[in-house]
Parts: sequence; structure tokens; C-alpha cells
Amino acid sequence: MAHRSWCAEHAAQEPNERLEFLGDAVLGLITTDYLFRCYPELPEGELAKARAAVVNAASLASVALEVDLGSALLLGKGEDASGGRSKASILADSMEAVIGAIYLDGGYELAEEVVLRLVADRLHAAAKGPGVDDYKTRLQELCARDFDEPPSYRVTEHGPDHAKVFEAEVLVAGCSRGKGQGRSKKQAEQMAARSAWSALKGDENSVRPVGTG
Repeated sequence: MAHRSWCAEHAAQEPNERLEFLGDAVLGLITTDYLFRCYPELPEGELAKARAAVVNAASLASVALEVDLGSALLLGKGEDASGGRSKASILADSMEAVIGAIYLDGGYELAEEVVLRLVADRLHAAAKGPGVDDYKTRLQELCARDFDEPPSYRVTEHGPDHAKVFEAEVLVAGCSRGKGQGRSKKQAEQMAARSAWSALKGDENSVRPVGTG
């Protein structure tokens, strides 16, 4: 995945930008179609809000972090040294480029499969209303119900002041349940909480008796 800073140092290489343009359109169509079909009761304005909550730089950057896209980027020396592999704008653009490349290589059906694998949970959460992206609150509520104690977080930071990266680990009942990374303490904790909440909800579903709701 070639960023323009890399291309400035390697004249024969083309940047991601045309793929970003295509991927943005493909992502928009897939998410719009999915919401339209899954939520026939939602009016146009609510559908637009749900799509916007997922198809934005912050959300796409989170997806890119989850799949470790930063490690695959080709960056110029200066951009790399300044923490470009964890910059939300670069990660979001690169995620769009990946989607564009998948569409060109495998067609719409494959692009749809990959996109929904990455963002379907986010789309469902966004369609349920405001505040659903606050996984710290959701995890706290789950822990209060199932563990009688709140989750706790351990946060570390590394990198220079202008390009700090925060890493968070969330403990539930004394056990590590999720980790997350971000450009701020808040973002890292939210990502760790999301990982823990998803894991704990998965545990619930795996032991739920057949026939229960």
C-alpha cells in the first residue's frame, strides 16, 4: 500500500489515491445497501446517520488498526519516522484503497463479503441509536451485571510527543479480556473495551441454552 510520501521517493510507484477514490464509493454502496435491507423500518435520516457513524475516518482507522494495516504501508522516511503508520487519516485512506483493490480483483460480491466481515457489527450498533459506540459504558454495564465489579484499565504510551501511541489492556475480574491501541488514551481504552465486550458477549452466546432468546 503506497502512500504519496513513499512515491515522492520512488518515482516509478503510483500512490493509493485512485484506489482510495474507488474504495470510498464501493464502501458507501455496500454499507448503504446493507442498512437499507436490514432496517426497513428506519427513515432515510436515520439510515444516513448510521452509515456516517461507520463510514468515516475514525471508524475506518479503527478497522485498519484491528487488521494491522499499518504494518503493510509503504511510507516515506519522514512520514514513517513521525508515526504515519498509526495516523488515523493515513489508515482510513489505506483501508479505502484496500477495499478498492479487492473490488477490482474479485468483483462486488467479494468486496461485499470482506467489507461486511469488517464492519457489519459496527453498522448494527450504529443503527440502534446514539451512544452505542461507547464500549466502555457497555462493558461497565455488562460487568456490573455479571461480575459485580467494574472493569479496570492499564494504559501505556510510547513514541515521541508529536506521535504518541497509547496501548490499553482491560481487566475483568482480574483477568485480561481485551487490548486496544490508539492515538489517545480514550481511543485505546474504547478499543480495548470493545474487544472485551465482544469476547464476553461471545462467551454468553456460546453457553446460551437452545431455544432461549
